[in-house]
Amino acid sequence: MGNDEYFMTLALEQAMECLADGEVPVGAVVVRDNQVIAAGRNTRESAGTALGHAEINAITAACKAVGSWRLSGCTLYVTLEPCPMCAGAIINARLDRVVFGADDPKSGAVGSVAHLFDMPFNHRPAVAKGVMGERCGEILRGFFRSLRQE
Repeated sequence: MGNDEYFMTLALEQAMECLADGEVPVGAVVVRDNQVIAAGRNTRESAGTALGHAEINAITAACKAVGSWRLSGCTLYVTLEPCPMCAGAIINARLDRVVFGADDPKSGAVGSVAHLFDMPFNHRPAVAKGVMGERCGEILRGFFRSLRQE
């Protein structure tokens, strides 16, 4: 297992924690120097805020861990393609790289619906997509399938 798959597995663990809380299972970790410095998962339902995305929670925790809003030298691993809000936060936090699993054909802002990282902002992170994408997608599809059955 390569580094990307290893760290995506840790993001998937965060996603699985969402299930007990009735949250959409999306998880994220922030890595610097091959070490996880922060993790996050969806908390929109439990926290009652639209800002409770896994990426936002992981970025917030990473900023606290390094003592700065600048996350240069860091990679964000997330199980689902970032939305426009999260893509904007990634740009603003100056993350070097984003690795995501499943595409989000409804609101993905890193290639599916839009590609904010290709716009002429002051920072453009590198992207690796589809890492463990089938597994990431299976968890999401299973969650929504169970909701429809209820």
